[in-house]
Amino acid sequence: MENMKRIKVQKNQVIAKQKDNVKNWYIVLEGTVILQNSYAKIALGKDAIIGIAEYDRYLCDYVAGTDAELAVFEFDSPEDLKNVIQGKMSVRSTLLLAALNQRQQLLKSYAGFQNLTRQFHSFVGNVYSEYVVFCVRNQLEGQIFNRIDSFKPLEMIHKAENWEVNNSASLMQGYLEEYVQLMQKDDSLCIGAIMEACYQSRRVLQGIVEMVEYLRYHQDILLSESENDIFDLYFQLARRAQSKKLDIKPLTGNMDRIADVIKKLNIYDEKLVTSRMEIYQNYDFSASEKELAASKAPGDADGEEEKKDEDCLIHILNYAQMDADEIEEVQTMIGNYLDLPDMLATDQTAYGLRRKLTQMFYEVYLKVFMRSVEERGELSRIIQTFLNFGLMDAQMVGEENLHALLDLNDHLELCRSEHVHTIYDWLMSVYKGENEPSKNEFDMDYPAYLADLYKNGEMTKEEQRQNMTNQKRKVQFEIQNMFTSGNRATYGKPSTFCPILGEYDLINSADKMLVTAQKIEAALNKVRKIDYSAFYREVQFSDPQHGINSELIMKEVLPDIILMPNAGTRAMMWQETAGVKRDTPARFLFPVFTAVDIDDMMIETIGRYRWEICRKIQGVHWNDVREKSLTSEYCDYLQFYRKNQELSAESKEKIKSTLLRSRNNYREVFVKDYDNWVKYESKGSYRLNRIARSILIKYCPFAKSIRDELVANPIYQQALTRQELLNTKAVQRIQGLYAKYQKAGGEITKELQDNLDYYEL
Repeated sequence: MENMKRIKVQKNQVIAKQKDNVKNWYIVLEGTVILQNSYAKIALGKDAIIGIAEYDRYLCDYVAGTDAELAVFEFDSPEDLKNVIQGKMSVRSTLLLAALNQRQQLLKSYAGFQNLTRQFHSFVGNVYSEYVVFCVRNQLEGQIFNRIDSFKPLEMIHKAENWEVNNSASLMQGYLEEYVQLMQKDDSLCIGAIMEACYQSRRVLQGIVEMVEYLRYHQDILLSESENDIFDLYFQLARRAQSKKLDIKPLTGNMDRIADVIKKLNIYDEKLVTSRMEIYQNYDFSASEKELAASKAPGDADGEEEKKDEDCLIHILNYAQMDADEIEEVQTMIGNYLDLPDMLATDQTAYGLRRKLTQMFYEVYLKVFMRSVEERGELSRIIQTFLNFGLMDAQMVGEENLHALLDLNDHLELCRSEHVHTIYDWLMSVYKGENEPSKNEFDMDYPAYLADLYKNGEMTKEEQRQNMTNQKRKVQFEIQNMFTSGNRATYGKPSTFCPILGEYDLINSADKMLVTAQKIEAALNKVRKIDYSAFYREVQFSDPQHGINSELIMKEVLPDIILMPNAGTRAMMWQETAGVKRDTPARFLFPVFTAVDIDDMMIETIGRYRWEICRKIQGVHWNDVREKSLTSEYCDYLQFYRKNQELSAESKEKIKSTLLRSRNNYREVFVKDYDNWVKYESKGSYRLNRIARSILIKYCPFAKSIRDELVANPIYQQALTRQELLNTKAVQRIQGLYAKYQKAGGEITKELQDNLDYYEL
């Protein structure tokens, strides 16, 4: 380890965070490091390697369990591993042993979580069956518990096969010394053995994460904050059974079993467990039936209104503070819509009804939203489901879907991350002033919109000034523009769009169609692994005191992705930046439910973003070929393709056909080419003509790992070699600049280091 950098970390210090780029491997020399992901916590001791079980992004957080010392080396590909172990027998042995030990440790944890998830599913199924049997035998009406219908066993995507488990166990228990001696004799053998263990460890860790997410998602079925759980089913049944002088020992016995399982699982909030157990243990089951009717246990009234499916619409309209006549009018409209022979018809009657329902929906939405922020009270599940998913009427969405959506509402954290927002969260951020409203369809931002109203005499100068800081008016602008248009566009079928979520939209189960932050980020990262520069922009850096007056550096600015409350088929690039500044995030719109491949939607959206951000940066010169850019060169290529002697007759005919299908929209032609570039050309499978390829390889270059694979291909060789030379020159220049900067007392900040890393991606 003599050539590796050594660092010391203190207890509880974060070494690597989930979703961060994996740029280094860390070898634990002293102390312990905790690998943690929600419930999963695995202690890694001496010689363990942080990063070996991940590829491009960390799957977990790594936190120092004690004061620790780590050896660090860069890792981007197996080639980096060769540089570390070459000619160093002891390092080969250490890394190989660490990889094998870590694989075995992860396999043991995998087996533990596998047993836990199976036992959890089996226990829940059995205890609920016994609840039903008790009700039937004693002629008691059981409470409806729709959540159980969607509680299925976990179908693993990332599995560890039995032969892998047995192979690793046999190796570690009986043949480890002989195996290591053989593998460390040769660099290639050693690297192969390490990478084999690395890939297996990654899959096993992904499997552990899957099981953890399964437990997180379904833990509420036994015990939840809302008290809509099996423990409460038993509690209420025990009260009723006791009041009827029935033997409740089978019920209290099962409640004790549930309590034991809850404690052993160690996945529930301690305060929640304590409070619920105290209510159960302190309850006097000797109360008479009359006393039972007169008193309600805590939680009985919670969600009472929500349990009545027919009250769903009324509940929302009452919350919006609509009067009786308005409520009746809405009910009539929805009733007429439900009575249509074909709700997806495009005739005048159906179209007229949908138009009225659409207008009503957004009016109600604004009223409900404003009341929710002004009163700041806890929102009912129905109101939350309306605000986030567009659920408004139980009959329109169907009883089964209604309960599935209400259950999904309890797991809204699945749809949230730093860059992914539900529509309600987004509007709330606008109301709080954390984000400015988006541009409208006429490309006007909020200040420009107010200025236009003043110019047209629809607003006084004083009103314009006041509205600049009127948060309610800003939310109204966002709802009437981005939300209204984006909701229709992401639905994908404008002619039959109705913003009220309907049963006909949910062609699969709601939980499978849900667009989670994890799915969004996985799709985004797949593109970033190929088109690494997609979200990088040039920004100005200046520190005259230490010798840098003005330096353009590359900064990655990831987009904000807003989930529209519909079951749609399209995504949208709404705007390329959040404001005038280049380093503000773009805004992408995705449906919150979809049956379409999210990867395909993401590639198409990033393709449009690529085009529009170039247009914004280039300004009036975006299609002027004298100012070289992605858009100017593409416009020139498409405008004069007929005269281009480098294109074959077949290529020209294909371009003509694509232009016709794209209605002569150059951006849409580029988006189709970009789709092929990411999906096929990155794998060396040719789909583009040489002109389109030469433009894309220049402005949308592949990541280094892909460049290394394609550089031997004659079609890519010249362009890729040129790019490597340019990157090498850029790195040398930046390193020289940074050396002078540090000598002058400047500090290499994260943004400066990211700029250097950019040229090495």
